[in-house]
Amino acid sequence: MEDGGRAHSAIVGWACTTLCLVSCVAAFSQGASHSACSDMMPRHLRVQLHSSNSNYVTIHTNMSFFFPGDRVPVAVRSTRDYMGFMLQARRVSNNEIAGKFIFLPPGSKLLTCFEDGDTVTHSDKSLKRNLSFIWKAPDQPIGDIKFFISIVQSYFVYWAKIESAVVAQGGQN
Repeated sequence: MEDGGRAHSAIVGWACTTLCLVSCVAAFSQGASHSACSDMMPRHLRVQLHSSNSNYVTIHTNMSFFFPGDRVPVAVRSTRDYMGFMLQARRVSNNEIAGKFIFLPPGSKLLTCFEDGDTVTHSDKSLKRNLSFIWKAPDQPIGDIKFFISIVQSYFVYWAKIESAVVAQGGQN
């Protein structure tokens, strides 16, 4: 009877662990969670952070400055496929999320961290490589910005807060 009890406990434990892992994988396959808004860190189990110096992803824009209300094209380029991402524009002065995204490629969706449309994340786990977005600056001055992206290559491997060059706000004294 004692062996039967242990076997039953082992099976129940295995089933609970499997259900937990399946639900976590399903939850993140449709985008980053709100809990990642402030630090842009994936909330997967046992993930491995890689140095941002050794990443294979770059963020480009063809504009070196913007004015309030401008639309800024943002291109994310990669030499390898990845499954998930989170993209934000942040003020250089205080690291606050700024503006909103108004054009998204397939396989992505808006996430509201602090204001509508201020963050973009993946909407499925299809492989991605090169993505294009349009970011709209707020109508009031906000100062210089940088774009930041966190990339999830697989469930266990990611790079956090890869940053673009500074995009200066035009017309500042």
